[in-house]
Amino acid sequence: MKRSHGKMVGKTRTIGKHKKKLTINDIIKQFNEGDRVIIEIQSNYHSGMPHPRFQGRFGVVVGKQGSSYIVEIKDGRKMKKLIVAPAHLKSAA
Repeated sequence: MKRSHGKMVGKTRTIGKHKKKLTINDIIKQFNEGDRVIIEIQSNYHSGMPHPRFQGRFGVVVGKQGSSYIVEIKDGRKMKKLIVAPAHLKSAA
């Protein structure tokens, strides 16, 4: 049987490997609409993880969906909306 190649295979598990351990404060961070954030993937928290291509991108919080945030980023000439857990976001200001 052929091995599966999902989005978690390869380098996704090692992104953020040398960062600090994840605390409860990282998981329940609060952001307001209009806040500028940096997408910083924490590989030890899989829930709400964005695609690895968005690692290190700047974005603006435009809303909230459940406990996650809707972040709008510019990808080329398109504006894209990502649903990201607060553990993977860092304040840019």
